[in-house]
Amino acid sequence: MSNKRKIAVVITARPSYSRVKTVLQAIDKHPELELQLVVAASALLDRYGSAVNYIEKDGFQIKAKVFNVLEGENLTAAAKTTGIGILELATVFDNLNPDIVVTVADRFETMATAISASYMNIPLAHIQGGEVTGNIDEKVRHAITKLADYHFVASENAKERVLLLGEDPNMVFNTGCPSIDIAEMVAQKKKLDFNPYQKYGGVGSEPELNNGYLVVMQHPVTNEYLDSRKHIEATLRAIQKVDKPTLWFWPNVDAGADGTSTGIRSFREKYKMDKVHFFKNMEGDDFLNLLNHSMCLIGNSSVGIRECAYLGVPVINIGSRQNRRDRGTNVIDVSYDENEIVNAVEKVMVSPNRMKSNVYGGGNAGENIANLLHELPLQFHKTIMY
Repeated sequence: MSNKRKIAVVITARPSYSRVKTVLQAIDKHPELELQLVVAASALLDRYGSAVNYIEKDGFQIKAKVFNVLEGENLTAAAKTTGIGILELATVFDNLNPDIVVTVADRFETMATAISASYMNIPLAHIQGGEVTGNIDEKVRHAITKLADYHFVASENAKERVLLLGEDPNMVFNTGCPSIDIAEMVAQKKKLDFNPYQKYGGVGSEPELNNGYLVVMQHPVTNEYLDSRKHIEATLRAIQKVDKPTLWFWPNVDAGADGTSTGIRSFREKYKMDKVHFFKNMEGDDFLNLLNHSMCLIGNSSVGIRECAYLGVPVINIGSRQNRRDRGTNVIDVSYDENEIVNAVEKVMVSPNRMKSNVYGGGNAGENIANLLHELPLQFHKTIMY
């Protein structure tokens, strides 16, 4: 019988996998740890890119799959999806009997992981706590901080916030962001070494990329979800005006995703978008390689705040989704206004800012986190320190 410490990591969405891939690799390689990988929620769904396919392709053994996404893409569906997740994950944890459960970031599905583990007296580790954004994700993130026993934060400011929430300083560690580990490897690649159309399919025209291209990834904002169609239409009009080759990625499964998706589809039917190609998903290292050799990223994805800061990729950050998050000098913030977006893109194309920043770490987070998961004492009860 193995005496290895069992670490259950729950992946609930497309971005979560790229966030913790190097953590999974480091746990898997660690001689004293056993990885128990659980894949749930939108990470299992084809229309959000089937992240599970990339997980399996990378050679990870999945211990359990949890299908818990309720259709609707609205606030009620998000709440019910979380509830179903609690029910299903409780059964999974009962079967796997992990020593530690690891949850990632701030999406609503991660709350189900945190609640299930906490009520079952399983020590909970939280990656990327202490950050601020100003929407429902921030409530979820801070709530998970209070449920978690170990905190693996990505920046010094995040660490300070976790400590201000009353957490034990001996259990709060600035490990850096694991996604920067992949960015560090991608930074060594001198060119785009794959054909995105051939490798990932997608729909739309196939513009020539050799003379520069834009990347768009824009998600709905949960507390502004009724305006998601209006928000995406402003970006669509801006991209039409800029008239450059553009690779556009589908949104996350959030309240308002229907509005975002419908806005894109309606715009495509009404206007000829002969320089835009749409993708559902892409392997993390390929996506970062694509970003690294682009003219800029447009939208509101946290990849623009994290990985693009390390790579120095210019980012046009639209709206409030990344409000107050630590950022490098690569970001230009704009509102949901097509003219502001166009002006920012033109500014980047005239004078691209490729200033790099280590605000989210330097590329060794996965190994740091695996070592801490092995070394830390097992605990599931705590009191407020201050």
